[in-house]
Amino acid sequence: MDLLAVVGILLFAVGLMLSIALHEIGHLVPAKLFGVKVTQYMIGFGRTVWSRRRGETEYGFKAVPLGGFVRMIGMFPPEPGGRSSELRQSSTGLFQTMARDARTAAKEEIGPGDEGRVFYRKAWWKKLIIMLGGPAMNIVLAIFLAGGVLMTFGNPDKPVYSPVVSVVSECVIPASQAEAEGDDCTGWPAAPAAEAGVLPGDRILAVGGTEVSSWPEVSAAIAAAGPNTVDIVVERDGAERTLRAELILAERPDLDGEAGAVQTTSFLGVQPTFERFEREDVVGTLGWTGGFISNTAEAMSRIPQRMVDVWDAAFGGAERSRETPVSIVGAGRIGGEIASADEFTGGQRVATFVMMLASFNMAIALFNLVPLLPLDGGHAAGAIWEAIKRAFARVFRRPEPQPVDVAKALPLAYGVAVVLIGMSALLIYADLVNPVRLLG
Repeated sequence: MDLLAVVGILLFAVGLMLSIALHEIGHLVPAKLFGVKVTQYMIGFGRTVWSRRRGETEYGFKAVPLGGFVRMIGMFPPEPGGRSSELRQSSTGLFQTMARDARTAAKEEIGPGDEGRVFYRKAWWKKLIIMLGGPAMNIVLAIFLAGGVLMTFGNPDKPVYSPVVSVVSECVIPASQAEAEGDDCTGWPAAPAAEAGVLPGDRILAVGGTEVSSWPEVSAAIAAAGPNTVDIVVERDGAERTLRAELILAERPDLDGEAGAVQTTSFLGVQPTFERFEREDVVGTLGWTGGFISNTAEAMSRIPQRMVDVWDAAFGGAERSRETPVSIVGAGRIGGEIASADEFTGGQRVATFVMMLASFNMAIALFNLVPLLPLDGGHAAGAIWEAIKRAFARVFRRPEPQPVDVAKALPLAYGVAVVLIGMSALLIYADLVNPVRLLG
């Protein structure tokens, strides 16, 4: 592994840790603003590696860098019924015991004078803001990172090509058979550009008497000429040359249609030179963001199916698709691959790296919005349910309900946690034995 790859891995690890730290700040700041007592702000899980106490909050790092947490007192309300419910402990089952133990632990964190600073006593909308603060921070960070790339480096989905020829096709292979034939020109007619003598490096100045200065103008002029004999004016070595080409009709990919769609159009047989990506303004960036969020959500909805592919790649020797999810290990390896890729310029490396970090932030945000404990979305769902109950009570003039007891959902939370740990272990193993290769 070369030095650039190591630097890329370290940079991505730092970027991911900063993303996690900012996610937790998104919880920490509103919690403190609303008067909730926060006892810990930690990056990572497991044994504490380093920490410092500032006021009532301990800030630090833990040994396993797979996330982070903010510990707020009073996450669960006491069990309704007070001591009378405690007298029935012998008749409770496993799930009730889990909830009771969680309530007991939450109660022990509450010291004298802290009764008004517990999480469960706050208004539902304050709870909602606190729990959505983390995902909101990741969304803002993702948009900031991606927007920086779009407005400076350009939109990777909008390449701009110059009318300078980069490749001259040797023959005309229909688009529907190009994948099967590869580069084998046996039995196929020679491309018009090759027969006319067009060479890589030629700048096309005119097609059939129509002057052109951009690649879209070249494509439009070729299409307008139809199957015909046309003059192609090119600039080569500082001098203009006129070449005569016999344009023919050919089956080509339809770039404006659905994936795999083809169309029949006049064909010259040249490919342009990539120049740059088109830069977006603020409006264009905001428009792009909608698709960014939608595509990330769609990709996450396919995670259960993709995990089957990961299993096959890890234990069955199947090829690892680029569409499969990756762990922190795999993401770091991809960061190293980007940093050391000879195919990329320095600007492309930075832009690709930043866009990947933006994608991870958006994925972290949307994943945490899933309405299941222990994710942020589970607590947010509890706050919304509490708002509905209180509104119902006001409309029908009923007594004000107690805070929603999310502790009752802890058995489900433990089940979700087990699934997440299992998924993480599988992804880490797959990323070690059969990693996703971005450029291979």
